[in-house]
Amino acid sequence: MNLRLFIKIKNYEKEFKEGVRSVKGIDSMIFGDIFLQEHLDWIVRVCNDIDVYPVEPLWGLNVNKIAEEFIELGFKTIIISAQAEKLSKEFVGRVFDKKLVEDLKKAEVCPCGENGEFHTLVLDGPLFKRPINIIKTETILKKGFWDHWFLDIKEYC
Repeated sequence: MNLRLFIKIKNYEKEFKEGVRSVKGIDSMIFGDIFLQEHLDWIVRVCNDIDVYPVEPLWGLNVNKIAEEFIELGFKTIIISAQAEKLSKEFVGRVFDKKLVEDLKKAEVCPCGENGEFHTLVLDGPLFKRPINIIKTETILKKGFWDHWFLDIKEYC
Protein backbone atom coordinates (compact mmCIF):
# COMPACT_ATOMS: atom_id res chain seq x y z
CA MET A 1 0.00 0.00 0.00
CA ASN A 2 1.44 3.39 -0.90
CA LEU A 3 1.84 6.10 1.74
CA ARG A 4 -0.86 8.43 0.31
CA LEU A 5 -3.43 5.62 0.34
CA PHE A 6 -2.45 4.65 3.90
CA ILE A 7 -2.84 8.26 5.11
CA LYS A 8 -6.27 8.62 3.43
CA ILE A 9 -7.50 5.40 5.04
CA LYS A 10 -6.22 6.47 8.48
CA ASN A 11 -7.89 9.90 8.11
CA TYR A 12 -11.14 8.21 7.08
CA GLU A 13 -10.99 5.90 10.10
CA LYS A 14 -10.30 8.79 12.48
CA GLU A 15 -13.19 10.85 11.03
CA PHE A 16 -15.51 7.82 11.10
CA LYS A 17 -14.78 7.20 14.79
CA GLU A 18 -15.17 10.90 15.67
CA GLY A 19 -18.48 11.07 13.80
CA VAL A 20 -19.92 8.05 15.55
CA ARG A 21 -18.70 9.20 18.98
CA SER A 22 -20.34 12.60 18.42
CA VAL A 23 -23.80 11.00 18.31
CA LYS A 24 -25.03 10.19 21.82
CA GLY A 25 -26.61 6.85 22.62
CA ILE A 26 -25.28 4.72 19.75
CA ASP A 27 -24.58 1.17 20.85
CA SER A 28 -24.88 -0.55 17.46
CA MET A 29 -24.68 0.29 13.75
CA ILE A 30 -26.04 -1.45 10.67
CA PHE A 31 -23.74 -1.95 7.67
CA GLY A 32 -24.45 -3.28 4.18
CA ASP A 33 -21.42 -5.47 3.57
CA ILE A 34 -22.11 -8.65 1.63
CA PHE A 35 -18.88 -10.51 0.87
CA LEU A 36 -15.73 -8.40 1.29
CA GLN A 37 -13.96 -10.03 4.25
CA GLU A 38 -11.37 -7.24 4.46
CA HIS A 39 -14.12 -4.65 4.90
CA LEU A 40 -15.97 -6.77 7.47
CA ASP A 41 -12.72 -7.15 9.44
CA TRP A 42 -12.23 -3.35 9.34
CA ILE A 43 -15.81 -2.70 10.52
CA VAL A 44 -15.48 -5.17 13.40
CA ARG A 45 -12.12 -3.74 14.49
CA VAL A 46 -13.18 -0.08 14.30
CA CYS A 47 -16.52 -0.71 16.00
CA ASN A 48 -14.75 -2.58 18.79
CA ASP A 49 -12.44 0.43 19.21
CA ILE A 50 -15.44 2.71 19.81
CA ASP A 51 -17.56 0.20 21.75
CA VAL A 52 -20.26 -0.13 19.07
CA TYR A 53 -21.79 -3.45 18.01
CA PRO A 54 -21.70 -3.94 14.20
CA VAL A 55 -24.78 -5.52 12.58
CA GLU A 56 -24.30 -7.04 9.11
CA PRO A 57 -27.74 -8.34 7.95
CA LEU A 58 -26.70 -8.88 4.31
CA TRP A 59 -23.48 -10.75 5.02
CA GLY A 60 -23.14 -13.86 2.85
CA LEU A 61 -26.37 -13.33 0.88
CA ASN A 62 -26.55 -13.56 -2.92
CA VAL A 63 -26.01 -10.12 -4.52
CA ASN A 64 -28.42 -10.82 -7.37
CA LYS A 65 -31.20 -11.78 -4.96
CA ILE A 66 -30.52 -8.72 -2.79
CA ALA A 67 -30.78 -6.38 -5.81
CA GLU A 68 -33.92 -8.12 -7.10
CA GLU A 69 -35.68 -8.03 -3.72
CA PHE A 70 -34.75 -4.38 -3.16
CA ILE A 71 -36.36 -3.43 -6.48
CA GLU A 72 -39.42 -5.64 -5.90
CA LEU A 73 -40.01 -4.07 -2.47
CA GLY A 74 -40.59 -0.75 -4.23
CA PHE A 75 -37.54 1.26 -3.25
CA LYS A 76 -36.54 4.05 -5.64
CA THR A 77 -32.80 4.59 -5.59
CA ILE A 78 -30.36 6.40 -7.85
CA ILE A 79 -26.62 6.07 -8.35
CA ILE A 80 -24.94 9.16 -6.87
CA SER A 81 -21.31 8.17 -7.41
CA ALA A 82 -19.52 5.74 -9.69
CA GLN A 83 -15.89 4.70 -9.89
CA ALA A 84 -14.76 6.28 -13.17
CA GLU A 85 -12.44 3.40 -14.01
CA LYS A 86 -15.33 0.93 -13.97
CA LEU A 87 -18.46 2.92 -14.88
CA SER A 88 -19.07 5.79 -17.28
CA LYS A 89 -20.55 9.16 -16.39
CA GLU A 90 -23.91 8.00 -17.78
CA PHE A 91 -24.45 5.63 -14.86
CA VAL A 92 -24.66 8.53 -12.41
CA GLY A 93 -28.23 9.63 -11.78
CA ARG A 94 -29.73 6.41 -13.15
CA VAL A 95 -32.53 4.75 -11.25
CA PHE A 96 -31.65 1.39 -9.70
CA ASP A 97 -33.97 -0.91 -11.66
CA LYS A 98 -33.79 -4.24 -13.53
CA LYS A 99 -32.30 -2.58 -16.64
CA LEU A 100 -29.55 -0.96 -14.55
CA VAL A 101 -28.76 -4.29 -12.87
CA GLU A 102 -28.41 -5.89 -16.34
CA ASP A 103 -26.10 -3.06 -17.46
CA LEU A 104 -23.98 -3.41 -14.30
CA LYS A 105 -23.55 -7.12 -14.95
CA LYS A 106 -22.53 -6.40 -18.57
CA ALA A 107 -19.91 -3.99 -17.19
CA GLU A 108 -18.74 -6.78 -14.85
CA VAL A 109 -19.75 -4.75 -11.80
CA CYS A 110 -21.39 -6.22 -8.72
CA PRO A 111 -25.11 -5.29 -8.85
CA CYS A 112 -24.85 -4.14 -5.23
CA GLY A 113 -21.66 -2.13 -5.74
CA GLU A 114 -19.87 -4.34 -3.21
CA ASN A 115 -16.39 -3.58 -4.53
CA GLY A 116 -16.97 0.17 -4.18
CA GLU A 117 -17.87 0.66 -7.83
CA PHE A 118 -20.87 2.84 -7.02
CA HIS A 119 -22.96 4.34 -4.22
CA THR A 120 -26.67 5.11 -4.13
CA LEU A 121 -29.22 7.41 -2.55
CA VAL A 122 -32.67 6.08 -1.66
CA LEU A 123 -35.34 8.56 -2.77
CA ASP A 124 -38.50 6.64 -1.92
CA GLY A 125 -39.74 3.35 -0.63
CA PRO A 126 -42.10 1.54 1.71
CA LEU A 127 -40.50 3.15 4.79
CA PHE A 128 -40.77 6.73 3.49
CA LYS A 129 -43.58 9.13 4.40
CA ARG A 130 -42.96 10.98 1.13
CA PRO A 131 -40.35 10.80 -1.64
CA ILE A 132 -37.31 12.99 -2.12
CA ASN A 133 -37.62 14.71 -5.50
CA ILE A 134 -34.41 15.68 -7.25
CA ILE A 135 -34.92 18.85 -9.30
CA LYS A 136 -31.49 19.98 -10.48
CA THR A 137 -28.17 18.13 -10.64
CA GLU A 138 -24.75 18.24 -12.20
CA THR A 139 -22.42 15.27 -12.70
CA ILE A 140 -18.80 16.05 -11.83
CA LEU A 141 -15.56 14.08 -11.81
CA LYS A 142 -13.70 14.09 -8.48
CA LYS A 143 -10.09 13.00 -8.28
CA GLY A 144 -9.00 11.28 -5.13
CA PHE A 145 -8.74 7.85 -3.53
CA TRP A 146 -10.28 6.70 -6.82
CA ASP A 147 -11.56 8.95 -9.57
CA HIS A 148 -15.34 9.04 -9.12
CA TRP A 149 -18.24 10.55 -10.96
CA PHE A 150 -20.47 12.31 -8.42
CA LEU A 151 -24.00 13.58 -8.71
CA ASP A 152 -23.95 17.10 -7.30
CA ILE A 153 -27.54 17.65 -6.18
CA LYS A 154 -28.21 21.35 -6.59
CA GLU A 155 -31.92 21.41 -5.83
CA TYR A 156 -34.41 18.97 -4.29
CA CYS A 157 -37.67 18.90 -2.36
